[in-house]
Amino acid sequence: MSLVAADTTAVRVCRTHDLEVERGRAALIGSEQVALFLLRDGSIHAVSNLDPFSGAHVISRGIVGTKGESPTVASPMHKQVFDLRTGLCLDTQGKPEAHLLVWRVIVEGEDVHLLPPDRTRNPTLEE
Repeated sequence: MSLVAADTTAVRVCRTHDLEVERGRAALIGSEQVALFLLRDGSIHAVSNLDPFSGAHVISRGIVGTKGESPTVASPMHKQVFDLRTGLCLDTQGKPEAHLLVWRVIVEGEDVHLLPPDRTRNPTLEE
């Protein structure tokens, strides 16, 4: 099932009950892996599953937490902490700055849809 919004197609990836609170899930959209997180407040966040520091697709297995007011995920590889709302790395562990692409989440009933990231505002590291 697809929705059309502002010339961008939203892709249904799962139902809300497929997600567990503070446990990541990975989804494949085309050739891109996306990590989804359901937080305790009921919000759902989606970011690239690719850890920009290790090059491994492991963010969905990261540790969910908070830093101040920001919901975060820590990479399971080297423990860099990323803001789930912006994708920005909040703690680079002494490495160069990096970020995760952020996917827009739309919940319609029990269905979770994702809109691709705006790569002009949030480019990947390879670009």
